Amino acid sequence: MMMNTTLDQLRSLKLLGMAAGLQDQLTSAGMTTMSFEERTALLVEREVHWRSDKRRERLLKDARLKYPQAAIEDMDARAGRGIDRKAVMSLALGDWIDSGHSVLITGPTGAGKSWLACALAQYACRRGRSAYYQRMPRLGEELRIRHGNGTFGKWLIQLAKTDVLLLDDWGMAALDVQARGDLLEIIDDRAASKATIITSQLPIEHWHAWVGDATIADAILDRLMQQNHRLTLTGESLRQTAKTPQKEKNKDPS
Repeated sequence: MMMNTTLDQLRSLKLLGMAAGLQDQLTSAGMTTMSFEERTALLVEREVHWRSDKRRERLLKDARLKYPQAAIEDMDARAGRGIDRKAVMSLALGDWIDSGHSVLITGPTGAGKSWLACALAQYACRRGRSAYYQRMPRLGEELRIRHGNGTFGKWLIQLAKTDVLLLDDWGMAALDVQARGDLLEIIDDRAASKATIITSQLPIEHWHAWVGDATIADAILDRLMQQNHRLTLTGESLRQTAKTPQKEKNKDPS
């Protein structure tokens, strides 16, 4: 009865890791040979791991990644893809987030740009960093909604505090006057302090023209290019490659 009360108290204090650990100890015969100090240390360690796991889960959920299961350990670095595994791993393990660097990933459709970007953001979350995914073709609508309901200012502050901002499909949709100005605000808040990942089919030398306003384009690109890492992917579409085996399987052998 006393132990049930203790378990309830641990749960009420949100010490769920310790509560689970204590339950395990009560059902493990091997624990009887351990000292009080050793068992207490195990309970504290269980709580630390539990909180760390929950924080990672929350960070990944809040990131809203297009490919939440993407992991850099699984990246396809076959010849012809333009991916240097050592370079990507070095980047992921480096200080690009703390230094507020930009990662610019370009390449043809289906080359794996979004997947690689999500893998970098996912790894950041696994290391306890916050991330946020935004598709650029939907940015205009997102901005109109937030300006309309009065949440734009709060959202801007949240983005400025986010460790890694992933802007996917940069250059896929035209920017209107409002979106250009807002995009500059978003990028300016992050310059040299927070990391930004951009994926685009559009070569970097065409980004200035895509922004559509020379002055704003100068300001945006100046901030993005201060400290940047460029990854250029090549090769045929991975989507087509993934479909090929199924097509061949269903092909009439005659």
